[in-house]
Amino acid sequence: MKAAPEHQLRLLDVQQADTAIARAEHRARNLPEAEEVRELDARIAELRDRAVAARTALSDIDREQRKAESDVDQVRSRADRDRARLDAGQVSSPKELEGLQSEIASLQRRQAELEEVVLEVMERREAAEAEAASVTAELERAEAGREAAEERRSAAALEIEDERATERDRRERLAKEVPEDLLALYTKLRDQYGIGAAALHYGRCEGCKLALSTAELGRIRQAPADEVLRCEDCRRILVRTTESGL
Repeated sequence: MKAAPEHQLRLLDVQQADTAIARAEHRARNLPEAEEVRELDARIAELRDRAVAARTALSDIDREQRKAESDVDQVRSRADRDRARLDAGQVSSPKELEGLQSEIASLQRRQAELEEVVLEVMERREAAEAEAASVTAELERAEAGREAAEERRSAAALEIEDERATERDRRERLAKEVPEDLLALYTKLRDQYGIGAAALHYGRCEGCKLALSTAELGRIRQAPADEVLRCEDCRRILVRTTESGL
């Protein structure tokens, strides 16, 4: 294949634009901000589960507390009725009086036990309420952090897209200056290797980074300026420049 030296040099500019586009696309796929958003999404999901569990536990303890307090009220009411009978002198039989006094004493003990249960439930409720508040606050912080990370991700993605659009426009302009057959060969090689054209830089191919043999360099020195060369190792288009060391 033949192509004017200036067209071959322009191919390096096309490759530079393609590399910049590929680099921008890689950055877009691997944004640190996107990873941060994914991590925060996972954290938020975990915290929401914990928040539901904390609210459920608090609701269960509330029911337990209401029942315990109701039990205390029932025992207290019964004891009050017994005392009222006792104070009103409604019991005349010594045996019945002894039984009533014994029942009042038993109810007092039972009330004390139930009040201990209420205190224990109240302590557990206080701990559960603190846990629910802590999880809720942590969830709010995570959601706020996620919102900020999403804003940073959007800003970074927009910046990359602007860069990619600029390079695509530049690439389109440059490609118009390259002959169709040369551009087609370059495109084929770029699709295969990621890099379709590379400069010969002081005897080394910038595509594969390997030094060319003495024999190959001798052949290149003898080749016409418009001959399209290929690297003997990586088979990419090899473009001669003022820094080729020939």
